[in-house]
Amino acid sequence: MPNYIKADQFFYPHGVRRGGYLELVDGKFGKHVEQIPEGAEIIDYTGYSIAPGLVDTHIHGFGGVDVMDNNIEGTLHTMSEGLLSMGVTSFLPTTLTSSYEQLLAVTENIGARYQEASGAKIRGIYFEGPYFTEKYKGAQNPAYMKDPRMDEFRAWQKAANGLLNKIALAPEREGVEDFVRTVTGEGVTVALGHSNATFDEAKKAVDAGASVWVHAYNGMRGLTHRELGMVGAMYQLPHTYAELICDGHHVDPKACEILIKQKGTENIALITDCMTAGGLEDGDYMLGEFPVVVANGTARLKSTGNLAGSILKLKDGLKNVVDWNIASP
Repeated sequence: MPNYIKADQFFYPHGVRRGGYLELVDGKFGKHVEQIPEGAEIIDYTGYSIAPGLVDTHIHGFGGVDVMDNNIEGTLHTMSEGLLSMGVTSFLPTTLTSSYEQLLAVTENIGARYQEASGAKIRGIYFEGPYFTEKYKGAQNPAYMKDPRMDEFRAWQKAANGLLNKIALAPEREGVEDFVRTVTGEGVTVALGHSNATFDEAKKAVDAGASVWVHAYNGMRGLTHRELGMVGAMYQLPHTYAELICDGHHVDPKACEILIKQKGTENIALITDCMTAGGLEDGDYMLGEFPVVVANGTARLKSTGNLAGSILKLKDGLKNVVDWNIASP
């Protein structure tokens, strides 16, 4: 006989069901029902709401763990368990622009052991770089930036046991269209960011198969009335998805609202871009090779004061969108 969860409300993709029960069948969620069989076991969450687990598709670290440190035990346990405690049930460990050798080592460890994650499950690896350009480098190291190479990608993918399923690059790099066409044909999602690309350059990458915009507005050429740039392409090109950090620091709430209205909720992916200090106190930390100061709700490069990822919890980003009256539960 199934068990049943009792709660005040249950969130579904297109509505909220008040009261009632949610079936648990063989450890999996079943139907929402109003009545349950006599004698059925009830897990009572009266006073609470039940929602699907969150998925963070862009996250560099949490709880003192940085994916680029290649501390695989930390990623599999400290990070994944910490994320689960915050409502995240799946995530993509995200790298930074680094050396070929360091990226190879990180992917090899995750690819070999990702199924051992004891909390939130690892659903792939996201390469944020190294095929970027310097003008909008953000907290990425320009020393390692270069044009895309299929031989490198194939070596990383082999090391990852095929787990590398998302990669970000700048559209203006040499050879991007052929690279995008090839890797998307193999099932890899290509994102565009850390880029000074024109609208036309971005469109060519999208036409080749790119479909995601990296942390919208941040690390990309802005929109003017004479050159639409990356932001204009993000607004204008259909069938693409924008990553959005809703911490109130990376993007003004009104700019979040404009983007969500322009693209529609189905084409927005709330992310954190969280770094190692997520879930910890203010202080001095590292993001990859760069010293970072965490204070007043932000993580900033010690050298320049530029934002360096976030310390956002995804559940708080979701709450902000509701509190800002951009979306309703």
